[in-house]
Amino acid sequence: MRHATITRKTAETEISVTLDLDGMGSYDNRTGVGFFDHMLDQLARHALIDMSVRCEGDLHIDDHHSVEDVGIALGQALAQAMGDKRGIRRYGDCLLPMDDALVRTALDLSGRPFLIWNVALPTDKIGTFDCELVREFFQAFSTHSGMTLHVDMLHGLNSHHIAEAAFKSVARALRDALETDPRKSDAIPSTKGAL
Repeated sequence: MRHATITRKTAETEISVTLDLDGMGSYDNRTGVGFFDHMLDQLARHALIDMSVRCEGDLHIDDHHSVEDVGIALGQALAQAMGDKRGIRRYGDCLLPMDDALVRTALDLSGRPFLIWNVALPTDKIGTFDCELVREFFQAFSTHSGMTLHVDMLHGLNSHHIAEAAFKSVARALRDALETDPRKSDAIPSTKGAL
């Protein structure tokens, strides 16, 4: 029941996203941006979300519009798939090591978007991928899913390791937050009665 399909078309990108929050972490992501596809694969695999992303973007300009707009569409799909958020744990966190990198994530599926991003990638690029786009993706994803998201790099030397640790850490925290709480599977996790 917790699935969604979102399509988004602008003058810069044409995107289709399909999510199943109760999946096994299968993925089929094709954005035309190789490193970004690799990161989306990590997000799906470690959150145990089945995910398919298709993006046709203006890559002749750069990767920015494709990465940001996928973040927007993925956030919208997550919000739609969660519905009224009945039964979810709501909060998640993860401290994730990857070689030299150590990244901590804490998130709240509160409906109140906010991003705290304390991640310093030491290079401008990972291959041909602009490192600043990692933050751009998470800004769009957190805003359009209604997620409060804190990501802190505690250690790191290699930009690829740091970025991948960030995606995996967010994924693991998201997995926990989306899990059904067996003690409150019929309740919205807020004293307000709505999120």
